Amino acid sequence: MSATTLPIPTDAGDLPGLLWLPENLERPIPGLVVLQEIFGLSEYMQQRCADLAALGYAVLAPQLFARLDPPLVGLEDWDDAESWLEEGMALTQQLPWDRAEADALAAVNALRAHGAVDAERVGLFGFCYGGGLAFSAAAAAAQEERPPAILVSYYGSALSTLLALAEHVTVPSLHHFGTADTFIPIDQVEQIRDAVTAGGSREQVRLELHEGGGHAFDNPHPFLHHAPSAEAAWQQTVGFLAQTLPSRG
Repeated sequence: MSATTLPIPTDAGDLPGLLWLPENLERPIPGLVVLQEIFGLSEYMQQRCADLAALGYAVLAPQLFARLDPPLVGLEDWDDAESWLEEGMALTQQLPWDRAEADALAAVNALRAHGAVDAERVGLFGFCYGGGLAFSAAAAAAQEERPPAILVSYYGSALSTLLALAEHVTVPSLHHFGTADTFIPIDQVEQIRDAVTAGGSREQVRLELHEGGGHAFDNPHPFLHHAPSAEAAWQQTVGFLAQTLPSRG
């Protein structure tokens, strides 16, 4: 499944986005804004967007790194994994968080305005850097009284610094973390769990732990990938979406 380009209007000019639509559209469908990991809209990220579109969703991925100089779509796999990770981290540091959050919210509005999309059923979905950004954007949208329909966050790397926002993120949510994540240790994950679930009182918010999974376990690069965690998380995600944001029927 291939993507088309969709300009995303923002307060700083149009931002390029990639849009995936299911085939044989017959009625407005739910949408997902997918926010990238530190490597931008790599082939892996684009494949995950296509996977979500195959489930029946309109999927929009803003090219956040188009703001950089020079602009960048995605940083593909490097043989030197440590240098690849360092380059990815450096790229995110060049993009102010407030700018990225504003662009994420603009992408939500652009997808809501698309003629193929049910404007009341647009969610946020993020990986790593994008997982924290999706949480932050969900909180900002809620404070503007237009929260996303749902939130899915894979190992949101900034979440431990965003817990003061948890009171605003009450939509159905799914968070994934690996037990072997050295970037987000398990004690931080438990703090995140307590905050996002309000001590367990928010039944619509789930946090799933994946035994043996490290950070970015869904990324197919051999340095990061943990197949059992990736498969379990994807199946849980598919089930969560079918329950909270059904694309058919």
